[in-house]
Amino acid sequence: MTTPRPRLILGSASPRRLELLAQIGVTPDAVRPADIDETPAPGEEPRRYCRRMAREKAEALDLAEGEVALTADTTVYTARRIFGKPADAAEAGVFLRALSGRRHRVVTALCLRDGRGLRTRDVVTTLRMKRLSEAEIAAYIASGDWQGKAGGYGIQGPASAFIPWMQGSYSAVVGLPLAETAQLLRGAGVLA
Repeated sequence: MTTPRPRLILGSASPRRLELLAQIGVTPDAVRPADIDETPAPGEEPRRYCRRMAREKAEALDLAEGEVALTADTTVYTARRIFGKPADAAEAGVFLRALSGRRHRVVTALCLRDGRGLRTRDVVTTLRMKRLSEAEIAAYIASGDWQGKAGGYGIQGPASAFIPWMQGSYSAVVGLPLAETAQLLRGAGVLA
């Protein structure tokens, strides 16, 4: 008798994460975004913060027998400054001006929770944003593409023209490192 495949619960409302999972042939059985406080602790290192967010999202979900939770968090940072999701267009402009012409990092942490506990991974990617003109910033903000995106930009949209150099995982910058995600899902029996 074979064990039934666990039900995958995606603990994220991100349409980008759903699209990325589809690229590896995975459709979650349910989507249940976790509602947690995402405020960084004073002096918290960006990578540690991101891992904590992914873990706390997984821990916040109520799981039934046979369910596996997958959660993730993506954070943009320079040195030790964390750029979360901008609250409004003005803050998006502040973020873009701070990143303009500079290298920065994007870390995406993911956490898988099942009956055996928590397993986490994180992937750090380094990017360089070209120097942006005020006209480019204004046009991008007017597009609305910055909304709901860490750092105030999404690499998979119009802002892809702002990133001439990247070292690391493109899918992690979008919101889910696919190689690491597939490995965790295989280990949990969700993916063959």
